[in-house]
Amino acid sequence: MTGVTLQDVADRAGVSLTTASRVVNGGSRRVGAALAARVNQAVTELGYLANLQARAVATGQSNTVGVVVHDISDPYFSSIAAGLIEVAYARDLLVCISSTSGREAGEREYVSLMRAQRARAVILIGSRSDDISARAELAAELSAFTRSGGRAVCVGQDLLGVDAITPGNAAGAEALAGALAALGHRRFAVLAGPRGLLTARDRLAGFAAGLAAWSVELDPRGVVHGEFTRDGGYEAMSGLLAGGFVPDCVFAVNDVMALGALARLRAAGLSVPGDVAVAGFDDISTLRDVYPPLTTVALPLKRMGEMAASLVLSDGPVPGDGPAAGPRVVPVPGEVILRDSTLPRHPPRT
Repeated sequence: MTGVTLQDVADRAGVSLTTASRVVNGGSRRVGAALAARVNQAVTELGYLANLQARAVATGQSNTVGVVVHDISDPYFSSIAAGLIEVAYARDLLVCISSTSGREAGEREYVSLMRAQRARAVILIGSRSDDISARAELAAELSAFTRSGGRAVCVGQDLLGVDAITPGNAAGAEALAGALAALGHRRFAVLAGPRGLLTARDRLAGFAAGLAAWSVELDPRGVVHGEFTRDGGYEAMSGLLAGGFVPDCVFAVNDVMALGALARLRAAGLSVPGDVAVAGFDDISTLRDVYPPLTTVALPLKRMGEMAASLVLSDGPVPGDGPAAGPRVVPVPGEVILRDSTLPRHPPRT
């Protein structure tokens, strides 16, 4: 049947148009189970499809949750997204994902689109850059989105004035450096990621601080920047080898860069960890198939996605309500996981 209206549904179910609307559009007032069952049966029998745009206008919000990731092909982002999708789907919400290649301008455009679509929430997954102007423009767009009734959360740095899930990047890298130094490694290199990416900076700074606590200096020749990808790790490792700096241990500031480094070392005929040890950060799921097993700093990636979704989809007070309220910040510590890729170079100190 074509052209079925909500009034047709109400007539078939033998209820008022208001009652049918409350069932179909999820109104704030609850409808008894028996009446709701009659309405839902009428919807099925008539093949009624709700007008989602009209629903969004009537309720002020759609059932859409917008999600922005920097690189959907990176298991770090897809694992976090998987967690939040489970939470959203359990609430019968539609998740729309966009990948922006780490551009804050692209994130801002997407948030603006979600505001126009009256999305219920937006979730930004990824690090901030050192572009203060672009960050301010993104924060302003997020502010406009929340003023219109939406909620927002970021997974990364707490720099946008919205709820945030903040992984312990510096602290995790510092702990990893201490653990590697305790294994006897003394000559380190870092595949440091993009220069302007704050997550990469935090991890580099934390690692250097961890080495300093063991009176180990990080040689500037051993710090090589590159893209936050597998190919970026491969190229950064190539640059390191070409420069003649051969370390005891290489720390890649994320796992996908570490995978590229492992491939480049194999191509050069160097063994891991016999010739060079390698460590990463994140503990992405694909590491289960990597040989040798990769030392890393584990973050609960899927759980981080669940936490982010729960923050913005909960029925609690909207952040900012009340004189003392403000954005909620949830820190997530990392855990150092030592595996075969960094076996002790010398017997550990006692």
